[in-house]
Amino acid sequence: MSLTGSAVNWQFGWCLILSAFVTGGLLGLFFDREGFLGGYGSFRRRLFRLGHVAQAALGMLNVLYGLAAGPASPPWAGRAASLCFILGGVSMPLVCYLAGWRPVFRYLFPVPVVALMLAVLFTLRGGPP
Repeated sequence: MSLTGSAVNWQFGWCLILSAFVTGGLLGLFFDREGFLGGYGSFRRRLFRLGHVAQAALGMLNVLYGLAAGPASPPWAGRAASLCFILGGVSMPLVCYLAGWRPVFRYLFPVPVVALMLAVLFTLRGGPP
C-alpha cells in the first residue's frame, strides 16, 4: 500500500491508535490517585479522558476511511476529505489536552469540529480518493 490518498489515512489512523494506547497507559499510571488532575469528575480530568478517547476513535475513523471503497470521486473531494480527517484527528485530542491544561484553549474546539464536519461532507460528495 503506497502512502498516497487514503493510504495516508490508514497509516495515520494506526499511529493515532498507538498514541491513544500510550497516552492511556500514561494516564492509567495515576488513575488510582483520588486527586489526580483535580479528581475524577473535574473539568481537567474529563477533558484528558475525552482527548484519550478522541485519539482512539478518530484513529479508527481514519483507518476506516483508508480502507473504504467509495464511489468515484472528483479528485479534490477525496483529497480534501483525507486532509480534513487527519486535521481533525490531530487537532481534537490536542485541543482536549490543551483545554484540560488551560481552559482558555476551549475556544479552539471549532477547529477540529469544523475539520471533521468538512471531512464527512467531502466524503459524501465523492468518497475516498
